[in-house]
Amino acid sequence: MVTLIKGGCVVNPATGLCGVNDVLIVDETVAEIAPKIKKEAHLTVDAAGKYVMPGFVDLHEHLREPGFEYKETVATGTMAAAVGGFTTICAMPNTKPVIDSRVMVEYLNYKAAQDSAVNLVPVGAVTVSQRGDVLADIEGMAAAGALALSEDGKSVMNPLVYKEGMKKAAELGLVMLAHCEDRGLLAGGVMNAGEKAEKLGLPGITNSVEDVIAARDILLAKETGVKLHLCHCSTADSVALVRFGKSLGVRLSAEVCPHHFAMTEDDIPGDDANYKMNPPLRARADVDALIAGLSDGTMEVIATDHAPHSAEEKKRSFLDAPFGIVGSETAFALSYTALVKAGHLTLPQLVEKLSVNPARILGIDKGDISVGHTADLVVADVEHPYVIDVEKLISKGKNSPFGGRTVYGKIELTMVNGEVVYEA
Repeated sequence: MVTLIKGGCVVNPATGLCGVNDVLIVDETVAEIAPKIKKEAHLTVDAAGKYVMPGFVDLHEHLREPGFEYKETVATGTMAAAVGGFTTICAMPNTKPVIDSRVMVEYLNYKAAQDSAVNLVPVGAVTVSQRGDVLADIEGMAAAGALALSEDGKSVMNPLVYKEGMKKAAELGLVMLAHCEDRGLLAGGVMNAGEKAEKLGLPGITNSVEDVIAARDILLAKETGVKLHLCHCSTADSVALVRFGKSLGVRLSAEVCPHHFAMTEDDIPGDDANYKMNPPLRARADVDALIAGLSDGTMEVIATDHAPHSAEEKKRSFLDAPFGIVGSETAFALSYTALVKAGHLTLPQLVEKLSVNPARILGIDKGDISVGHTADLVVADVEHPYVIDVEKLISKGKNSPFGGRTVYGKIELTMVNGEVVYEA
């Protein structure tokens, strides 16, 4: 199969390329990149006026299968990822049963081979059933292809157990993806602690819920030598802690999700659980610090924390509804609009945080579309605005607070392993 992508601006931060070029793809591989390629092709894509970029790598997605297929499946979740330009995603382990053994990782690999539209990386739980007391079969999961561990949705509150998990991860070369949340400090909170929570009469989540565990995990990573990645950072002090941890020589990286820099707590209109996420939407000062951290390179990754729920679940009150919003299909547009159009990042810097950096953290050969590399790529139109319509999302979950928002950055085409898996 020969595919020729004509006339797009190729942005490949891995090599510093940013300019109008044609891209020739033979089977799964990028064969040539040049200003004018005159060769016969089975498929020709007109990318004039658009950007051609390496496919995005998402370190943080919830596919819900097995156990919660009414929320999402491997098939629907990975197709939603493809619509959003993601060609490789990490599937979090908080399913039912939990991905905590070699058998469960093998099951997920089997489902991916059958149903996945993109490359799927299994993430194993740190402890058995995510109960926090006994380490999971970390060696078995690594042998089956898990590249990372996470207790996502919670933290391992016992520091001794977590430290032993970090040691095992370091021995096996696995990344520890940390959801930083002190369960004792959470105290039933459902949104950011502040004036908005007081106005709505809702219990708040203080910044310390995140910051205390972020500090703990960074110090444990320093001691164990594990590669630590902090998920969905939302506070100003998390940014400061990441900056400090890096100064100590910790093998440390961190991500920010689009909802945490595209909205503040002031955007919550009332008792609407589509605005309920964990960590919550924070204050303006936190958002400014997150953007500054993205701008100066402290925060190296943008991830989605794609968390689909049913409409019935999200119709409940803020107090009773589950945490989480969908994010795969809107991440690039929200990021481009809030960061690039606003002047905080260049497009190559944004692409680096969506593709090159997460691939490097995982240790996979992705995020680079130079000659000889696999043709995982996206074509996007950033010139023409569009309005987010949550009812048209591919994901089973429509739980997004961004419905009706005008954004720039529409994904026009997604290619995985040389094959077009999505075309607008």
